[in-house]
Amino acid sequence: MKKWLLAFALGFSASAQAQQKYTLQQCVGIALENNLQLKQQGLQVQSGQNTLDQSKWQKFPTLNLSANQGLQSGRNIDPFTNQFVEQTVNFSSFQLNTGVNLFNGYQLKNTIKQNQQNLQALQKDVESNRNALILNVATSYLNVLNNQEQLEFARRQAETTRLQLERTEKLVKAGSLPEINLYDIRSQLANDELSIVNAQNSIEIAKLTLKQYLNLPASENFDLIPINLPLPSSSAPYDATLEQVYNAAIKYLPDMEAATLRIESAKTGIEIARGAKLPSLSLGGGLSSSFSSAAPKQRFVGDGGASRVVDVPSTTRYVSYAGFTVPVIEKTTIPSGSIQNFGYLDQLNFNRNASLSLSLRVPIFNAYQVRYRIANAQIQQKNAEYQSQIVRNQVRQTVEQAYYTMLNAAKRYEATAKQIESLELSFKAAEARLNAGAINAVEYNISKNNLDRSRASLIQAKYEYIFRSKILDFYQNKPLSLE
Repeated sequence: MKKWLLAFALGFSASAQAQQKYTLQQCVGIALENNLQLKQQGLQVQSGQNTLDQSKWQKFPTLNLSANQGLQSGRNIDPFTNQFVEQTVNFSSFQLNTGVNLFNGYQLKNTIKQNQQNLQALQKDVESNRNALILNVATSYLNVLNNQEQLEFARRQAETTRLQLERTEKLVKAGSLPEINLYDIRSQLANDELSIVNAQNSIEIAKLTLKQYLNLPASENFDLIPINLPLPSSSAPYDATLEQVYNAAIKYLPDMEAATLRIESAKTGIEIARGAKLPSLSLGGGLSSSFSSAAPKQRFVGDGGASRVVDVPSTTRYVSYAGFTVPVIEKTTIPSGSIQNFGYLDQLNFNRNASLSLSLRVPIFNAYQVRYRIANAQIQQKNAEYQSQIVRNQVRQTVEQAYYTMLNAAKRYEATAKQIESLELSFKAAEARLNAGAINAVEYNISKNNLDRSRASLIQAKYEYIFRSKILDFYQNKPLSLE
């Protein structure tokens, strides 16, 4: 059993030497880089930015082009003349439309404002989750250090028991002690060796938790750089009062900023809903044209010159005289110009049409839609205010919990340290009396176990104090460091 434990410990030590060592800052950096939830929230921030940008573009006019191409056969309407024709007609039409909102009850302005507030709230959410991740990494980091220190303590205790076992074996062989003492010491050594194994297992579990926060596989080998941690002091446990820590947390924590921004966003939502009660004014314009295959392919096109009058014999009016029939001579004004081909582009140019419109909409009655939108927006504001108070209460409770736990840990550390001083003297006396045969191994083991429990409790109190102190530092926007 002892050989197997020794081999395990040596293998553990050799493996640790080959492992890469990380500081707390490196662990935090890896966690922030690998965390997928933070990356998802980064995408939400990008989406919020897109929503804000798109709402800003709503202030600019729209411009749209539409085109139609069709074929009609049988009796239908010629798009060019709007008359019925009995033929196959190939037609085209084009429309270019634009429009701009001149006034809509400040709804667009407030929508941009609300989207800006929502984006800022999303950004604060990312900061809040980053803080939570950093704090979790720091907790796991300290937990690993705590278990490593517990392991070193367990090894020292096992070594103490092993030395006592060697002395007891000599005394038993010399006949100074009964053999039952040897059995009791061996039993104590087995318990100490089990404590070593349990401490090693606790380190592996603590490291696994840290690896999961770092989003690293369980097979990843690394170790933490040992550091010197400050010892607790009940006379000056912390450099700020509970009220100072709480006020700093309310001021600096992104959770509170996000809650406040959502209240402002809800208030803006009420203004957006109220804007629907006001008239809206918009300006629109359009340009269109069309083509029809039924239109004449040629037509007379004037050139702007002077017209001329010519005599033209009538083809329908005649006069008879002395047995002769002669056509009536009519004077006809002929404009200056010529017959020209009328192609596709010429027809589109000829059929141009432009329009400009100014539209006013005055809401009178819309089934109380605006009224209930305002009511729902007010409910959203109240809900945001309640959520802000919930966050404020959570911050206060967390700060209070951390502060008083830190104070208690400092007191427990000093009380335990004094207890250890007494237990060490008691243990030395028990060890001397055991070697002299004045007490048995059971009494010796009781004294040793009492001392061991107090020392383990001392380590636990130290790390509890450090962890709670770092939480208080973090809530005051102080850099997270274990130096």
